[in-house]
Amino acid sequence: MPAAAQVPDPAMATPVKKRIDALDVLRGLVMVLMVLDHTRDFCGIDQFDATDLSKASTFAFLTRFVTHYCAACFVFLAGTGAYLSLSRGKTKAQAARFLLSRGLWLIFLELTVIGFGFTFAPPFTFGFLQVIWVIGLSMIILAGLIYLPLPAIGAYAFILIAGHNLLDAIPSKPGNLLWQLLHTGGQAVLPFGMKLYILYPLIPWTGIMAAGYCFGVLYRMEAHYRRKLLTGLGFAALALFVILRSGNFYGDDRPWHTQANLIRSVLSFINIEKYPPSLDYVLITLGPALLFLAMIEPVHNGFTKLFVVFGRVPLFFYILHIYLVRLCSGAVYVYCKANHLPFGVSLGVVYVIWGIVVVILYFPSRWFMQLRQRRSDWWLSYL
Repeated sequence: MPAAAQVPDPAMATPVKKRIDALDVLRGLVMVLMVLDHTRDFCGIDQFDATDLSKASTFAFLTRFVTHYCAACFVFLAGTGAYLSLSRGKTKAQAARFLLSRGLWLIFLELTVIGFGFTFAPPFTFGFLQVIWVIGLSMIILAGLIYLPLPAIGAYAFILIAGHNLLDAIPSKPGNLLWQLLHTGGQAVLPFGMKLYILYPLIPWTGIMAAGYCFGVLYRMEAHYRRKLLTGLGFAALALFVILRSGNFYGDDRPWHTQANLIRSVLSFINIEKYPPSLDYVLITLGPALLFLAMIEPVHNGFTKLFVVFGRVPLFFYILHIYLVRLCSGAVYVYCKANHLPFGVSLGVVYVIWGIVVVILYFPSRWFMQLRQRRSDWWLSYL
């Protein structure tokens, strides 16, 4: 082999050997925003769709909009974590087995522990198929995809993310469970009587996870090159969003319209479809997420230390927050009942409850993070 061919690429660093704080900070931040969304759902007095600009105030809309970042980043970073596990020494066979078993475990949790927390319905009778189920199913698919060359996985991600809006033209027939699971979502009943409400159909979430897997290669690069790429990719995603959205050309079946004033027009412009997630949704959520990663990577302060805690125990945090928010919802119900008030609190009070919940969750999350640092029991990787 010629000597020149043996010179390593200066952009590439040694394989990743430890967790990357910037990824955990982003994951922790979006999970805290997720708590805000669920607190608003379970405790707020407003029961209408907060993205309905005919009803929602600017404050209510923006509260809902910022939580759009949660699922996109959560699924994307799950894929990145799978890639980095290979860089930390796992073989593809080991990674595939873990993805398969963890995926099945997440689906089981969604239908039991998590589903019960959201609905209080007995397991396997009624369930919301939300972000945990789609992460689980996407992990099962990724367990097979990782055996393909990285460009092939990238092509799979691109086709599903960029092309899935073409499927919107296909009419959805009542009772077509497979098509609901894959694309349209909605209510369904299984043959044995279990009722489902499919909020997160598989396409293009599996593409977002595959994109996150390919994205992991950036974390084998030197920081200088990585941050330049993150910045460029982030601005490119936002630019493409503006181009596609400006003329309602493609990428979202919810067109924007000029409103009574500039602020409301901007809200209409960014009012994109999440169920199922449109191409515009992916661009406007992951674009800023990449810019945030570029900005936060060299930062190490109290802010990053706080959100690293949440980001390193995501499933543990997720399960705890459901039951704590439901407990708060019960307290709101008792208060409203005692004072002969309609159920729910104002959005301002929702923010107060959200802050209290996050503070409470910090302590068990920090304990569990430290437990995982001290011990390597196999079951810890499943929580």
